[in-house]
Amino acid sequence: MNQPKRYLITAALPYANGLKHIGHLAGAYLPADIYVRYLRAQKRDVVFVCGSDEHGTAIPIQAMKEGSTPQAIIDKYHGIIRENFQDLSISFDIYHRTSSPIHHETSQEFFTMLNNAGELETRETEQYYDEAAKTFLADRYIKGTCPKCGFNGAYGDQCEKCGTSLSPDELINPISTLSGQPPVKKKTTHWYLPLNKHEDFLRNWILGEHKEDWRANVVGQCKSWIDGGLQPRAVTRDLDWGIKVPLPEAEGKVLYVWFDAPIGYISATKQWAIDNDKNWEPYWQDKDTKLVHFIGKDNIVFHCIIFPVMLKLHGNILPDNVPSNEFLNLEGDKMSTSRNWKLDMQDYIDDFVKKENGGPQLVDALRYYLTQIAPETKDSEFIWKGFQDAVNSELVAIFGNFVNRAFVLMHKLTSGKVPPLHEHLLDEKDKGMLQEFSSTKERVEQLLEQYKFREAQFEVIDLARKGNRYMQEKEPWIKAKQVDENGKVLPAAQALIDNCMHISLQLCANLAILINPFLPNTARKMLHMMKVVEKMLDWENAGKTKLLSVGYSLRAPELLFRKIEDVEIQEQVEKLKANSQATLAAASTEQPAAESNPPAAIKESPVKPEIVFDDFAKIDLKVGTIQAAEKVEKADKLLKLSVDLGFETRTIVSGIALHFKPEEIVGKQVVVVTNLAPRKMRGIESNGMILMAEDSKGKLHFVRPENIINPGAGVS
Repeated sequence: MNQPKRYLITAALPYANGLKHIGHLAGAYLPADIYVRYLRAQKRDVVFVCGSDEHGTAIPIQAMKEGSTPQAIIDKYHGIIRENFQDLSISFDIYHRTSSPIHHETSQEFFTMLNNAGELETRETEQYYDEAAKTFLADRYIKGTCPKCGFNGAYGDQCEKCGTSLSPDELINPISTLSGQPPVKKKTTHWYLPLNKHEDFLRNWILGEHKEDWRANVVGQCKSWIDGGLQPRAVTRDLDWGIKVPLPEAEGKVLYVWFDAPIGYISATKQWAIDNDKNWEPYWQDKDTKLVHFIGKDNIVFHCIIFPVMLKLHGNILPDNVPSNEFLNLEGDKMSTSRNWKLDMQDYIDDFVKKENGGPQLVDALRYYLTQIAPETKDSEFIWKGFQDAVNSELVAIFGNFVNRAFVLMHKLTSGKVPPLHEHLLDEKDKGMLQEFSSTKERVEQLLEQYKFREAQFEVIDLARKGNRYMQEKEPWIKAKQVDENGKVLPAAQALIDNCMHISLQLCANLAILINPFLPNTARKMLHMMKVVEKMLDWENAGKTKLLSVGYSLRAPELLFRKIEDVEIQEQVEKLKANSQATLAAASTEQPAAESNPPAAIKESPVKPEIVFDDFAKIDLKVGTIQAAEKVEKADKLLKLSVDLGFETRTIVSGIALHFKPEEIVGKQVVVVTNLAPRKMRGIESNGMILMAEDSKGKLHFVRPENIINPGAGVS
């Protein structure tokens, strides 16, 4: 197979509606970065594009939760996500954003071309409409009772309690989250992409042309969709946040986010070309370009069925491969943002990379473990103890140990220089070790070309393992004891020492080249120790046996990695559990914030089941005075309060930080449920609950006595 003239590599655009966790990193961005670094080392023409996905209902919904605006939300999270990727050595050529003018123009041009060519069709349908808010409702703006589990807070697209995918029509007693009123059905017209007309093309292209070279999970999911019969899919929607549909009759409509987001790859390429004085068109139009999409399995249908149809109709090239990873779980459970059962990239960076003993070595530690457990063919799991074992037992004890031993012994036995190789003295072990250089390169290369990054990384570590075994068998430190009467090592013994150290140092150089796509910071630290320039990392140098010149002085050894201590692992496990418990506790005690600026009408809430007086009498309500208040670290919604109850002062954690500043509420009197069982939130034991009331705008207010009274007074 001929090598492509150029490569265009994309990684799924992350939603700019919140922090991204390591499951996202492992799913699309790290494997893409490994592949791109490998291509760059081969001096291939490659462009690596990504960017923030900044449209769709997820953005305004997050803005409502944070009491902000959609623009402020995307600006905030775009900056954080971009910096997270930089901190974890993800080397995009451009990290763009879909709010940019060039993306809006590109998306509108794309839509116009398809529409003018007759490739889109219009349909009139009925959609839920909020008469009070005077707007059509996206699925996420509708809540009701789940028909599967009975949860009364299910959204129109999914029940977050049982996980069932839903449609608004399936909800029992649906209401608008904007006004709290039941929505009505109203007719609306939208533009559709008739996927059903392209089933034959997709079947031949995916199930025929790519059946063998695409991952089985990708082909299997595509086959299921195609065999089930494809349906026309709307490319527009009624929403005020997004890219305006460029038609006069489409007032109030925007392009559906699934339609404009993948076009973001094209607009990002355009912007990269402008910034670098290049021509973007060959990367999307020349058939000698290899296009590869790196994604998670939840994006398969968009990148393998919908976007390829769009590209084909628009005259663009099609993806050569779509390596999709499965999901990464965490400590025995699925990662969940709503339950706060996750490890955000930001948290790892703060807790490990930016600590005093952190830095680039801890970046590579995460990259190593995520690649080792990469969910390439099935779901896998991040275990903190597994992370510790991978770093301590492999990076430290195998890879780092070999490099350190080689440099220490070089300074001790060969005067800190690369010794000569006495070829006439080479034995089978020497020759076998030298042969491993090229054979390992070939295996790693083949695996990387097949997107088998986990196996490829194993081969590199295994080469270091073989180096340790080789050095142990050669025992140059034992041979150094063979000395004459003056204490000088005998020439025959020194020659054998030279051979062992020469081969070991050349192996170190090879390890730097081979590990570079996976652990780039480690490779560069090794270059520094070897006093060589970055050009040595060119892939063509891998497998060579004469990379370091005889007689060349090398620097003193530096530890490539540090051990992960038990206390660090214990802290992370406890933090994970505490964060999740605090989030669940906050959700159970807080009133939900308003999700918009609805009309001044109180949201209707169903009356809870009837109780008798004895039930109410069990609740002990007392008046308290807030003596002190402070934000809870890394918890946007929580305040830690010290409340004087007359007979004692209690610590209470309350989810009111979005509504009150700590200094504003000191001295306020409140009503406290004093006999509520203690509960830990963010590691703080909360002993009570503050009663609050929510107005029509979602603002919380204290329930308190009309006049100041003594703390501890009962409420009945």
